[in-house]
Amino acid sequence: MEKFSARVKALRESKGLSQDALGKIIGVKRYSVYTYEKGRNYPDIPRLIALADYFEVTTDYLLGRTDEPR
Repeated sequence: MEKFSARVKALRESKGLSQDALGKIIGVKRYSVYTYEKGRNYPDIPRLIALADYFEVTTDYLLGRTDEPR
């Protein structure tokens, strides 16, 4: 799941968001976003969908199952 961590961080940074701001968007605390980006934890399904919707990518892209964002 290394790709997930790297992709969440890259997508967040591409939008100029802090971890705190992204956490507020998807309904988690900043520390949760930090753990996603470090590969220590992963979001539940509703948060995974919220990430995909916000960044306009597929969940398969976030999970590293494809390299095509859409």
